[in-house]
Amino acid sequence: MAPADGSTGLVRRQVTVAPGSAFQGIAGSGGELWYLISGHGRLDAGEYQGAPAGGASGAWLPPGAGYRLQADPDANIRLDVVALPAPGPGAAGSPRLAELRDCEVERTGNRRFRVLLGPGRGCEAATQFVGEIPPGRAPQHSHPYDELVLVLEGQGVAHVGGGDRPLVPGAQLHLPPGLPHCLENTGPDELVVLGVFHPGGSPAAKEARG
Repeated sequence: MAPADGSTGLVRRQVTVAPGSAFQGIAGSGGELWYLISGHGRLDAGEYQGAPAGGASGAWLPPGAGYRLQADPDANIRLDVVALPAPGPGAAGSPRLAELRDCEVERTGNRRFRVLLGPGRGCEAATQFVGEIPPGRAPQHSHPYDELVLVLEGQGVAHVGGGDRPLVPGAQLHLPPGLPHCLENTGPDELVVLGVFHPGGSPAAKEARG
């Protein structure tokens, strides 16, 4: 998913790696943030050689990093790939893996989030996090960064720029800087979202709006 105005920014694609197959290549000129939604395999990238890579984990691949993700023989790997714009400050470094279960739970209001990768956490250029939204609607706000959102679990409504969009697993949103929005959880369970934003910072950074 690229910005609606056609400008250079974050670009998202979904990748499925068949059982026993490999996904390999070279990270783009701005680097890439991966999130393994489901499935398991082994990753070769930089110092990681044959490293276990499974569902609910993230990976930072800096510009020009070669990679090979080999899926286990029993199931597909579902992979979310976000390419960062280039060139950009903080895009250097080494490949980095992060398990969601190992990440500290942080809070903003009644919402919880866990940062997998970001400034001070292996990726200086951008931030990748998983957020958990309880039933209800948050106040409208905007962010100072460019963000892509992917719904992982639950259901709800995105109130964006004066319009409404349904949220179900697999739904995607692009939230450019300054765009008024809020996410409403209309279901009985938590609405779980994957967010990637650039430049990196805290997912709690926002400006309240009326």
